[in-house]
Amino acid sequence: MTESQRPIKVVLGNPGLDGHDQGAKVVVRAMMDAGFEVIYTGLRQTPQQIARIALEEDVDVIALSSMAGSHLPFCRRLKPLLEADGLDDKLWVIGGNLPAQDHQALRELGFKGIFPSGSKLDDICDYIKKEVK
Repeated sequence: MTESQRPIKVVLGNPGLDGHDQGAKVVVRAMMDAGFEVIYTGLRQTPQQIARIALEEDVDVIALSSMAGSHLPFCRRLKPLLEADGLDDKLWVIGGNLPAQDHQALRELGFKGIFPSGSKLDDICDYIKKEVK
């Protein structure tokens, strides 16, 4: 299989103390149905764990599902780790309970895809397909 034929590879994690994973599991299933290879890290991941898995698995997309409101501090800790591992050229996306007033700060941290609760699964998958070259 050539590089262009390989499925898009995504790591999706629930950051910090977030104990809400139903939405993340629905998104994982939608991504798999769209043909992506998905590594779901599960609940209560540290920035270090997500960065390590992203590097070890050579993913195309680093995705977070955050419902607990700690997305900005978590992303502020994750960004330098991803950059140090040379993962700043990967697509970073985040979904969940993301108030509109936080979207610009998330973009400035490098998260290009921002999907608040209620986003359509097809929109998430289509965005990733469009952005991952």
